[in-house]
Amino acid sequence: MKAKLFIGLASALALAACGQSDTADQTATDAQTADLATPEPAADPDVSTPQGFVEMQASSDMYEIEAGRLAEQMGQDQAVKDFGAQMVRDHTTSSNNLQTAASEAGVTVPTAMLPRHQQQLDALRNAGTNFDSVYAQQQVQAHQEALNLLQTQAQTGTAEPLKAFASQTAPIVEGHLEHAQELAQNAGGAAGADAGAAAGQPGGGA
Repeated sequence: MKAKLFIGLASALALAACGQSDTADQTATDAQTADLATPEPAADPDVSTPQGFVEMQASSDMYEIEAGRLAEQMGQDQAVKDFGAQMVRDHTTSSNNLQTAASEAGVTVPTAMLPRHQQQLDALRNAGTNFDSVYAQQQVQAHQEALNLLQTQAQTGTAEPLKAFASQTAPIVEGHLEHAQELAQNAGGAAGADAGAAAGQPGGGA
């Protein structure tokens, strides 16, 4: 009788252990499936190629236009609103010129911006009362990157229509960069003054 009870108990324990093993295996399989289902972040295009350059430049223009519209709507300082309006105008022109150059070079222009630029737009939308400062900082970085992209393309590009576009556009973007740097200095100074006033102390100026 004791032997039968022992055998029965051993069988029950074995079944329980088997069930736990199956559950663990299923959990591991589910985790692996989830990992496979999660897409990797999209890499930036190879800007040394005509197609990669056009994809990056087109995305940059789209970002600037949308960010400029946000600046017109959400900017607190009039200088930020005005700069945003200028970005909408100038980068719409740049986008149109890129379309022409890309067509002549036989390169397709994308209709959606890259994830990196979409993330910057999302940050702007969520900036709240810090919008002016966040926008100005983004504009400095964005125009530094855009200027480097255009200057490199103008010097080393392999498609003549795109090289000509880059040569014509780079000086305009350089002017934007200088303006954005002034905007960032002013936005930083204003933020410091507001913080100082809130604390009952004089704020720092730029």
